[in-house]
Amino acid sequence: MRIGELGRRTGVNPHQLRYYEAQGLLEAERGANGYREYGDSAVLRVKQIRHLLGAGLSSEDIAYLLPCAVGEDPELLGCPELLAAMRSRLGRLDDQMSRLARSRDALVDYIDAAERTGSASCPPFDEAGVGPAVIVAG
Repeated sequence: MRIGELGRRTGVNPHQLRYYEAQGLLEAERGANGYREYGDSAVLRVKQIRHLLGAGLSSEDIAYLLPCAVGEDPELLGCPELLAAMRSRLGRLDDQMSRLARSRDALVDYIDAAERTGSASCPPFDEAGVGPAVIVAG
């Protein structure tokens, strides 16, 4: 099947499918006309990739995990190397979540402090509410 058909069958746009191929996650043969040709197994492979991306895995992580993937969801075979890679990714996610929680707590503290001090004359913010707007005298 060609890339458009694979996209229709998986709900993934051709640009993303080409990216998956460039990352080594998906393989295509080239027809005599130069078009990508995918086998029926590509549908399952794309669904596996989408599920693994949804779990927060990088394309590099997924390239490592795919040989151990079985089924659409997918179920992963629990070899020691795979488990070590997933635990490493989980550790990185935990670290990111911890940093985000600290940032959130600090922002809440700033908001609370600003609300306690009452209103003050602040420089005007831009339309998006981000940073002081530049006022140009005209």
